[in-house]
Amino acid sequence: MERDMEAAISSSKPTTDRKDLILSEIKRQIWLAGPCIIINVFFSILQIISIMFVGHLGEVQLSGASLATSMAGVTGFSPMVGLACALDTLCGQAFGAKKYSMLGVQAQRGMVVVCIVFIPVTAIWVNVGKILLLLKQDVAIANEAGIYARWLIPGILAFGFHQCEIKFLQAQSIIFPMVLTSGITALLHLPLSWFLVMKSGLGSKGSALSLDISYILNAILLGIYIKFSPRCKNTWNGFSKEAFRDLKIFAKLGVQSAFMVCLELWSYETIVIASGILPNPDVQTSVLAISLNTMNMMYTVVLGLGSVASIRVSNELGSGQPRLAKLAMKVMMSIITVEAGVACLGLFFLRNIWGKLYSNEPEVLDYISSMAPLISISAFLDAYQCGLSGVARGCGRQKICAFINFGAYYIIGLPLAFVFGFLLHLQGKGLWMGMICAIFVQLVCLIITTIMIKWDKEAINALKRTGTEVSAPSNSLEMTQM
Repeated sequence: MERDMEAAISSSKPTTDRKDLILSEIKRQIWLAGPCIIINVFFSILQIISIMFVGHLGEVQLSGASLATSMAGVTGFSPMVGLACALDTLCGQAFGAKKYSMLGVQAQRGMVVVCIVFIPVTAIWVNVGKILLLLKQDVAIANEAGIYARWLIPGILAFGFHQCEIKFLQAQSIIFPMVLTSGITALLHLPLSWFLVMKSGLGSKGSALSLDISYILNAILLGIYIKFSPRCKNTWNGFSKEAFRDLKIFAKLGVQSAFMVCLELWSYETIVIASGILPNPDVQTSVLAISLNTMNMMYTVVLGLGSVASIRVSNELGSGQPRLAKLAMKVMMSIITVEAGVACLGLFFLRNIWGKLYSNEPEVLDYISSMAPLISISAFLDAYQCGLSGVARGCGRQKICAFINFGAYYIIGLPLAFVFGFLLHLQGKGLWMGMICAIFVQLVCLIITTIMIKWDKEAINALKRTGTEVSAPSNSLEMTQM
């Protein structure tokens, strides 16, 4: 059977002119990318607004909320995002294969796994204050962070469900409803945060509660759309017992996706913590935190582009069109080249102005200005790896990406960061240079693995994953239910 599949896939050549295919793919990806980026921006705004109001309560409250948010991102939010990334593969390929009912089943499996992961995340967040005290953090700040983290617990489950809903809709290229719901939530979050933080007497606890409410509202609004929209009538047939079957397969891919996402994030958090033991730690930590925040802002854009790469590659592989999947990859990397070039050059030329958005201290401003070229280089490299990682998720190759990320960041990047930062006395710049080395190695490995992709074989794997077979070789793949 596999030889028949290979023969059919090899003989399936697009009849449309290549130029028309490229132009069509560019239009499709740009149409998808804009909304995906906007959605990511709205998500980022939620936490920015909440922390902004806490800043008016006092230094301890701000430090505690910021530290709790960082801990929550590392131990909860990022793993949830990573788990949902398994749906980039499973839902995307099922939609391409026209196994529409499987999209809802896979999304529900994701929600079941989210419920399981919610238990250890809750255990960690309940003890955030104690964990920070063990890490020798300031007592007042650690206690404040512990309270904030506990009040965030109700929102993490809704956040995980919402991530599954997003991947479910993205796989079908249904994007604009998510822009609408996330935009509504972001607009409501501003007055909600103001009331809960400044007027209700809850203080910083009100900030966490406002995030909980916004995450829950986002999940409910999208859930209503999925339930009643005609566009989802074939892909969502209500809750099914099928969701509890083959959880091991989903969990395996989900864990690989989570490590793929988290290993990189954890390494950056490590260098921010390490900056606190450098000479002049206040300046070093501030500048590294600002640098990381800048990277995250630029990452918001390329993350949307990476999502589009996953959508297009997985859809085409699921439909048995490896050549179109490869074309989608090439088009996306061209778009990323333009976007990354413009963004990084902009940051470089605005290096003397950018720091003023964060601080008025001359020492901090000079340091940020000198860091800008390093941030630009790392952001440029990171844009490419984000795109290639999206391609890997579309193919279902999360496992190899997780190994690449581990090797790049923990075997090469962090050791070099400590050598540059501490042994060679380059301080914060040295720590960041280590991260540049990690991204470079990561990118080289991803390029090599992408070049080595056998697209016909990936299409076969996608067909097998969706329970589809090719009945006979032909110019267009004829797929049937196994």
